[in-house]
Amino acid sequence: MNPSTTTRRRRVAAASAAVALAATGLAGATALPAAAHGHGPVPTPQVVNPGFEDGLTGWTVSGSQGTSSAAKTEDGGHDDSANRLTEWSASAYRATVSQRVTGVTKGWWTASAWVRSGGGTGDGTAAGTLTISGCGKAASVSVPDTTQDGRWVRLAVSTRATSGTCTLAITTDGPGGAWLNADDVALTSGVVGRAVRGGDLSSVAKNEDLGAVYRDARGRVGDPVRILADQGMNLTRVKVFVNPADGYNDVAHAVATAKRAQRAGMRVLVDFHYSDTWADPGAQKIPSAWSGDTPAQLAEDVRAFTTSAMRAFVRAGVRPDYVQVGNEINSGMLFPWGQTWDVDPSDGVDGAQFDNLASFLTAGSEAVTAVSPSTKVILHLTNINQGTGALTWWLDEITARDVPFDVIGLSYYGYWHGSLADLQDAISTTSARYDRDVLVVETAYPFTLADDTPTWENTIDQPSELVSGYPATPAGQAAQFRAVQDAVASAPGGRGLGAVYWEPAWTDVAGNGWDPADPTSGNAWENQAMFDFGGRLLPAARDFAPTAADRAAEAALGLHVARRR
Repeated sequence: MNPSTTTRRRRVAAASAAVALAATGLAGATALPAAAHGHGPVPTPQVVNPGFEDGLTGWTVSGSQGTSSAAKTEDGGHDDSANRLTEWSASAYRATVSQRVTGVTKGWWTASAWVRSGGGTGDGTAAGTLTISGCGKAASVSVPDTTQDGRWVRLAVSTRATSGTCTLAITTDGPGGAWLNADDVALTSGVVGRAVRGGDLSSVAKNEDLGAVYRDARGRVGDPVRILADQGMNLTRVKVFVNPADGYNDVAHAVATAKRAQRAGMRVLVDFHYSDTWADPGAQKIPSAWSGDTPAQLAEDVRAFTTSAMRAFVRAGVRPDYVQVGNEINSGMLFPWGQTWDVDPSDGVDGAQFDNLASFLTAGSEAVTAVSPSTKVILHLTNINQGTGALTWWLDEITARDVPFDVIGLSYYGYWHGSLADLQDAISTTSARYDRDVLVVETAYPFTLADDTPTWENTIDQPSELVSGYPATPAGQAAQFRAVQDAVASAPGGRGLGAVYWEPAWTDVAGNGWDPADPTSGNAWENQAMFDFGGRLLPAARDFAPTAADRAAEAALGLHVARRR
């Protein structure tokens, strides 16, 4: 990610090129089976009339006085089915449609439904919830606002059952005009959880050196890394440039930040840009030290740099859980030799450089594994708003060349990259096609449209740029971040690992702008941090807090939070 206005224009141009080339060409549910009694398979509890094809038969309707009639069935269900549940009233109301499901055995169980909603509270807080209760500790998940494109989103929530009957409930509690659709309700064994609840803290070191002060939600000054860890953030992402102009985001600073994160109980994701500055679809500039090298030499440059950096992490006692080999590499890396589309027609090199790109990625991946065999390699893509075809076109070329990698990384910013349904489509399609887990390695949302750096405009600064249903307020930021996390965890296929918030601690400090070569450049991102303009923690950070299901998903992935030292 590069929040500069210049790069934003480049991103649009690159995305347009991606469309032309792309034309040529269930997430989050960790498998933890419920315990069976005796021998044989676990019987599947049956939800009666799960698709509402028989009206409300099998379901119980309740609500605030005079509004129980707010629940009904209508035509136009999910996946072309005939019916759907609708909850709506012209005046403020609470309506619940519920069902008790028997035959539940002890262990983890997940309630899921396909949902749509809108017209909520106005501050981004959801009016609708999906709840599982009665068989263990009650657990709920908020129904996201889907008015951005009106498409259905899968939602899921889990509990550890200790008795044989679970109650599934779909509730709307909101103002007049709030509405909710639901369809295809299910109860299945297993757990859905946000195994990764991460944040990119690459800018913290420079911010602190330039005088930044961070405060917790009560206003107490503290270490931003520990403040976020105390909220439940369990993974820190750190970016690495080769030879940055300002001396930050180099290997030494990345290792130091990673050590702080590990001491706070978090895991580590290292993001290699393979450039001296930001790398994204419109800019993948060769490091100055590698300038003039042939493609074969560049592959060895990547291998040597990655090996050296990984050894530095390991020597410091940090064995990263994940490493990105490249950052937002839809267009390739190390331009022009590793381009996948022709970003600059004037350079005389066309974009069909997949063989070179594959050699660069393979060199980086092999170097990671040679130093730290347990570390998982991520290939990071963006522009999912261009459709899954743009992703599969690229990944087909990479997998055909046998590039070794473990996880698909995605950037998802709701104001650029489409709806939550688009996000789920990208996760489900790629995880199934390539048999890899998917991690959203970048996401963010503004808590205000005001600008703390008047000399440098914010990347998102207009109401028209926002996601429908999510205002630029502290509550709207929190609601959007949680909606993204839940969409990732609930996506069909069970392979969505979680989400990493991009630069939650990059507040506005003079000298720490977007351009490492220009200390006068401003921060275009401070209105999307998780600390306000006074350095105080915002409500969105509370959405790092783990549920019991999140903890179970962490453990299943081997991401349980380390004991603090």
